[in-house]
Amino acid sequence: MNQTRVFLIFAWLMVAVLLWMEWGRDKAAPPTPAVATQTTQASVPGAAAGSIPGAPVPQADGSLPAAQPAAQTEAGPARVTITTDVLRLVLDGGTVLDAELLQFPQTKEEGSPPVRLLTEEATHPYRAVSGWISEDKTMPVPAANGFKLVGDNHDFVLAKGQDEVTVPFEWTGPNGVTIRRTYSLGRNEYAITVKDEVVNGGSAPWSGYVFRTLDRTPTILSRSMTNPDSFSFNGATWFSPQDGYERRAFKDYLDDGHLNRTITGGWLAMLQHHFFTAWIPQADQAAQYSLAQNNGRDQIEARGPAFTVAPGQQVSTEARLWVGPKLVNLIAKEDVKGLDRVVDYSRFSLMAIIGQGLFWVLNQVHKVVNNWGWAIVGLVVLLKLVLYPLSAVQYKSGAKMRRFQPRIAQLKERYGDDRQKFQTAMMELYKKEKINPMGGCLPILIQMPIFFALYWVLVESVELRQAPWLGWIQDLTARDPYFILPVINVAVMWATQKLTPAPGMDPMQAKMMQLMPLVFGVMMAFMPSGLVLYWVVNGGLGLLQQWWMTKRHGSDPLPVVTAKK
Repeated sequence: MNQTRVFLIFAWLMVAVLLWMEWGRDKAAPPTPAVATQTTQASVPGAAAGSIPGAPVPQADGSLPAAQPAAQTEAGPARVTITTDVLRLVLDGGTVLDAELLQFPQTKEEGSPPVRLLTEEATHPYRAVSGWISEDKTMPVPAANGFKLVGDNHDFVLAKGQDEVTVPFEWTGPNGVTIRRTYSLGRNEYAITVKDEVVNGGSAPWSGYVFRTLDRTPTILSRSMTNPDSFSFNGATWFSPQDGYERRAFKDYLDDGHLNRTITGGWLAMLQHHFFTAWIPQADQAAQYSLAQNNGRDQIEARGPAFTVAPGQQVSTEARLWVGPKLVNLIAKEDVKGLDRVVDYSRFSLMAIIGQGLFWVLNQVHKVVNNWGWAIVGLVVLLKLVLYPLSAVQYKSGAKMRRFQPRIAQLKERYGDDRQKFQTAMMELYKKEKINPMGGCLPILIQMPIFFALYWVLVESVELRQAPWLGWIQDLTARDPYFILPVINVAVMWATQKLTPAPGMDPMQAKMMQLMPLVFGVMMAFMPSGLVLYWVVNGGLGLLQQWWMTKRHGSDPLPVVTAKK
């Protein structure tokens, strides 16, 4: 097979996959029985086998019934504002209503407001909810907003020199049961600890379960290379030790059915470009995970554990609520299995592992150069060094092919339109001269997964958001405002094409291939400038290496052999 055609086929394949990733639609065991504790977590007669004790029995369609309406106090729930060095939250006892990420402005313009991840905005509300439901339906419960603030302070600030700020709430029922809830926020932390203590001061046992929900009306983003927010996965994800990482895009939310699974040691989240929210239940307590759609709102919820609390006894349950960016280093500090997958380089585990490795290298280079643009350049150089043996085989094969172009052109002229005889004669020439026409294919195949993984690393990494390189590139996750890098990319591709041998290609095909650099240039014009920077540096170093190999192994074409008369 003609090596040039193989190379071009794989080049077009890369473009096709990129377009598929931009415009294509993301698609994304029986439940594990819950383990009841001695007196704090017990089953309820009549509960479905394998379900969370006390949790609602699934309906016929596999979904869970809606939670009980919130039991509101007469004056309504108290709203408080909590401000740390990285977050500003507005919440009542059961719902985080608004969350601003103070270190992430919406734009690079001076005075730009911070990103609002959770919001009460009427068109697209987004909130995190946690409450309790009693097994005795006649008893009032703090379903979501029945908690009362303890004290009169409604404005909590993490003061200088203070490591943590705590906000206490409480609910007491007429049956003597008290639920004390504490929100805790630390310095430079996006994980909010929500701890509940249930104290039974009554004369009868009390049974109930906690629920934790992420609830939003999502913006369904159109797939467009001019819209960076649409590059990343948008939807709900969850993790279980048994089944690993799973996800469901907002636009396909219930296409694959309702989730109804009991999980211990897992987590649930809602992802978007660069940011996410996640509930991380206590690792040793089981919860029943579900997906639902209510009034146009998408929900993912963990219900449980369920507790039976004897008179005079108390139990506690704790969860972390992450509201923030996909910062790899801070996510790792949470020490939660699988949570690093929220940085969604790919739904495929192998690609995700490659992506995580590439980001680790990129991060190490950044620590040295302190600039994400130069870190990309450094990463490309390192990749070129590591892959040099493979690319050397590729370029050496191309150089030898180039050297024999005059001989192949002579064969084409000799056999005219008889393609079969021409191909046979060309294969005999390859065999005689020990040329492997497929010699450049394997290196390309091996490098393709690395390219695609790096694509997602550069698109997904919030560390690169609004990060400058130099001069006109002030945001590596946005397109080049003056299209300078795409133009350079076109020039590099054109020069590379001139060095690439094209034996046996007819004139029409050759003219079509000459348009490839322009086609690539147009598509790259609207991609993140960090990705185009990678492509330019990679292509430039490849051009230099190809030029050297051509000079060394095939700079002087062999003379045409003239048949004796």
